[in-house]
Amino acid sequence: MKGLVMRTTGSWYKVLPEGGADNATVDCRLRGNYRLRGNKQTNPVAVGDWVDYTLYDDGTGVIAQVDDRRNYIVRRATKLSKQTHVIAANVDRLCIVAALAFPRTSTGFIDRLLVTAEAYHIPVAIIINKIDLHDPADETLFARFKAIYQDAGYPVHGVSALRGDGLEALRSSMRGQTTLFCGHSGVGKSALLNALVPGLQLRVGEVSDWSLKGKHTTTFAEMIVVDSAGGISQHPAAGAAPTLLIDTPGIKEFGMVDFKPEELSHFFPEMRTLLPQCHFANCTHRHEPRCAVKEAVESGTISTERYTNYLNIIDQIEESETN
Repeated sequence: MKGLVMRTTGSWYKVLPEGGADNATVDCRLRGNYRLRGNKQTNPVAVGDWVDYTLYDDGTGVIAQVDDRRNYIVRRATKLSKQTHVIAANVDRLCIVAALAFPRTSTGFIDRLLVTAEAYHIPVAIIINKIDLHDPADETLFARFKAIYQDAGYPVHGVSALRGDGLEALRSSMRGQTTLFCGHSGVGKSALLNALVPGLQLRVGEVSDWSLKGKHTTTFAEMIVVDSAGGISQHPAAGAAPTLLIDTPGIKEFGMVDFKPEELSHFFPEMRTLLPQCHFANCTHRHEPRCAVKEAVESGTISTERYTNYLNIIDQIEESETN
C-alpha cells in the first residue's frame, strides 16, 4: 500500500493512505534493515515522503520503501556532525517565519535556509511576524530588511498573527501547494498557523523573559490538511491540488550540508547573475582580483550584510570539511 507521511514521532510515523476515504491515518514503523543501508540521515523517513507500507492485522503498518524525493530541506543534525536531518520532503514552497525582535532572527540564519532552498529549487517567502509589536525603530529596520531581500529576489511579508495583518494574502499564496514553515522557536510560527487555519489549535508557547529566546512548543513535524473553505481537514479532497502545510519544531541553528566553497555563490541569486563577469571561472569572491561580486558590494548593488553572511558560510563549510 502507498501513503503520505503526515507526522513523525520518533520511531512511529502517521501515514495517510493514498486515496483513502475513511480519513484515518495508519501508525507505521520503519522496517528494521532500512536504517542499515548506508543512510546517514537521523530520520530516514520525513513528513511529506510517499512510502510503501504493509498493513498488519492489528491496524499498524511497516514501511518497506520510501519513494524518491523531488526535493527536501536538510540540515546537519548538530554543528559538526556528519549526520543529517531532513526537515520535510516534497515541498512546493518554504515560508521562513522570522521576527525582528523578541526574539530577533538573524539574517545569517535566514540566508542558510535560503541557500539550501535554492539548491533544491524550492521557492521561498520570508514572513516577518509580530509587526503589531513594532515601534518606529523596528519599522525602520523592517524597511531595510525588506529592501535587502526583495532586491535579492525574495518576497517579504509583514504579518501579525494577533491582529490578522497580511494573513489573507498569505492564505491565497498557499492554496493548492505544500508549504513548509520553518523558523526559530518563539517567532510565533504556531500562532501564525492557528490564525491561518481556523480550528487548528496548535499549542503556543511564550518567549522567555530572561533570555528573549523562544520555548519549543512543536515537538514533531506534522502535515496539516486545509479544506476548500480554509479550515482544518482530515484528508485532501479529490480533484484539485490539496493545500498542505507542514509545521516543524523551532530550529536553533541551521547547519548546511554538501556545499562547496567555490559553488556557494550560485545559490545567492544576486551574485549568480554576475558570475560570468568575474575574471576567474572558479572565483570565490574573497581575495581574487577583478571580481564582479566584490565590485557590486562596493557599489552597493549587493547588500554588505548578505555578502558578510556569504563569507561566514564559506568559513563554516571549510571548518566542517576539516572535521
